[in-house]
Amino acid sequence: VEAGADAVDLNIGPQKKRGHEILPWLVEVVQEAVGPDVPVVLDTTNLAAIEAACEVVKAQPIINSTSAEPERLESVPIVAKKYNTRLIALTMAKAGIPVGADERVGLALEHLIPRCLELDFPISDLIIDPLVLTVSGCQEYCPEAVSAVMTLKFAWDPPPLTNAGLSNVSNAVPHTMRPLLDRTYMVMLMGAGIEMVIANPFDSDLMEWIRVVEERDEGTPLNKLLLTLHDRIAAMEELQPSDVDMGDPTQKDVWLTYQVLTNKVIYTDAYLRA
Repeated sequence: VEAGADAVDLNIGPQKKRGHEILPWLVEVVQEAVGPDVPVVLDTTNLAAIEAACEVVKAQPIINSTSAEPERLESVPIVAKKYNTRLIALTMAKAGIPVGADERVGLALEHLIPRCLELDFPISDLIIDPLVLTVSGCQEYCPEAVSAVMTLKFAWDPPPLTNAGLSNVSNAVPHTMRPLLDRTYMVMLMGAGIEMVIANPFDSDLMEWIRVVEERDEGTPLNKLLLTLHDRIAAMEELQPSDVDMGDPTQKDVWLTYQVLTNKVIYTDAYLRA
């Protein structure tokens, strides 16, 4: 929280046997450490654990998550409504995660939002997650998640909030290469209009890039490039080579990373040496 997090994600996995004991205990420990006003994200598929945690939580929590899978969509929003939580809803059906942005938005419009309306659950508390997948093996999904975030801003009135698991984009990538992928993708998601991400606030460069975009800080050549990238995405345009000083190694790395994240250049672990 001191590093900049607005909420704390508490991921206990499925924890089928003791989740109902572990998650409320964890909520109390975290609230003691960061204060009762910081929201927690109840990140588990164990619904009994979520309900137990909701009994002890202070600030309005966020349930992570439901999906368009019938059994989850039937049960999880009911709990969210009962305890007045916010709810992350994944654009995933029983058949899996669609590649295309339109199909992901379709799941939101045809299943996730209607279910919330059926329960009189506030759309203002619904957070759609179009699901970020790794550039290593699922590269074609990366630009589609960005497009899905943008489309959701126009597909419903009022539009639901959007969220993404940022580090998913660099899963299975060599450790030293992950930060640049995460940071560049963050700027792209911000350009698309995302409101929330699950991310590492201890990545000081990531937090700096977020600050640069939020404050429109043009103080360095790199800052100007990040703002250009953000604005190009917001305008549904492509970043251009003329936007980049290719003689600056850092700017060139951002350009190469953008090319990979937009699926224009095939990802390899050596893409920065292109």
